Amino acid sequence: MNPNAFSTLPLAPALLANLDTLGYTEMTTIQAQSLPPVLHGRDLIAQAKTGSGKTAAFGIGILHKLNPAWFAIQGLVMCPTRELADQVANELRRLARGEGNIKILTLTGGAPMRPQMASLEHGAHIVVGTPGRIRDHLGRGTLNLSNVQTLVLDEADRMTDMGFYDEIAGIVSACPARRQTLLFSATYPDDIRRATELFLRDPVEIKVEAQHDASQIEQRFYEVGFDERDAAVGMLLKHFKPVSTLAFCNTKVHCRELAAELRSQGFSALALYGELEQRERDEILVLFANRSCSVLVATDVAARGLDIANLGAVINVDVSKDTEVHIHRVGRTGRAGESGLALSLCAPNEKKWVRLIEDYQGAKASWHDLKELEGAELEAAPAPMVTLCIMGGKKDKLRPGDLLGALTGDAGLLKEQVGKINVTEFQTYVALDRHIAEQAFARLNAGNKLGRDFGNIKGRSFKMRFIEA
Repeated sequence: MNPNAFSTLPLAPALLANLDTLGYTEMTTIQAQSLPPVLHGRDLIAQAKTGSGKTAAFGIGILHKLNPAWFAIQGLVMCPTRELADQVANELRRLARGEGNIKILTLTGGAPMRPQMASLEHGAHIVVGTPGRIRDHLGRGTLNLSNVQTLVLDEADRMTDMGFYDEIAGIVSACPARRQTLLFSATYPDDIRRATELFLRDPVEIKVEAQHDASQIEQRFYEVGFDERDAAVGMLLKHFKPVSTLAFCNTKVHCRELAAELRSQGFSALALYGELEQRERDEILVLFANRSCSVLVATDVAARGLDIANLGAVINVDVSKDTEVHIHRVGRTGRAGESGLALSLCAPNEKKWVRLIEDYQGAKASWHDLKELEGAELEAAPAPMVTLCIMGGKKDKLRPGDLLGALTGDAGLLKEQVGKINVTEFQTYVALDRHIAEQAFARLNAGNKLGRDFGNIKGRSFKMRFIEA
């Protein structure tokens, strides 16, 4: 028998059968190392990157001891951002399918309090949320954590970086002293170790090396003058023409400056950094995921927790001084068997950081000259899609099929001309082929007496507008 098979674990038959249905046959490295101590009830500190399978590791741990017949909050997962909380909650729901009627609630900011309070009144088994909103519910007396058996701090380093420590400490104090605490973090520096040691009891420590598959990702380093970085990014994008690019800067100021510079060159570019309002952040991520924005310029903290499929390239506009951060950045491209491209710009005084990367990876950096790019077809192409925002969502009983029907029926589009459809509580985002977007808008609007900015969907009128990077 395969020693890494899930069937080697002492899990309930229904949970094992569901894992098999989901295609979970063999444990990832983090799962194989963490699940045995977790299932034995030990506290855990695990260092692992996004995409390593850590959600299933702590999700299986929560479900293993959860009693579906006991309608109390038995598992609590804290995440740094709303989108990561949504991802985790959805994954937990998939894992819980075979376990009967397990209710999982998401409590995050950027959403109305009242519906969350109503859901809590009806009870839940697992809560996934952000520290600020969980603390709000505790303060209002709408959340009872006295029965929590398993507490998970997901991306603990990022929550601390974002200034959530006081909220986390308050939430932990509302949980029972006799509980299991599982801490997952991409990095675990001394300051976070000191900050979290009071939350844990004799924890098992596991570290999965943050290496990527070098055969899948081509890394290229370019030496540039410090003031030449932004121009160099434009050259790289025009030469390699990646479908989607995540460009990392070390500061939010540089993020904003570079995104503005790229837009002036004709690229569809947006900046993602801390201190953005949740609504702005959500919109930016929708545009990048649905290919209405080709270049997302981000800081490391802002980009953590993003799971963007088919990322064509990563550009390190600033070399990271932390080798593990560099590996995390590079590992966002070349996933799921796809080939990836990682391009790093380096000023002469930053070569010492590249030497650390070489030592960590056990391989020499591949240096290239920007002059190699001269003579290439240097034209910036806009993003292939444009996003139509419709002011109606789940609350209006809109579903993706309704939008697809309206666009391929009344608007006369082909299915291939319609991209991702994201339906949120109050708004819906539809990606449309750039070449037919205006035509689709006009057809949805045809005959609407409320004016040009309204479209007809399911016999009702909804305000609509385009959002562009």
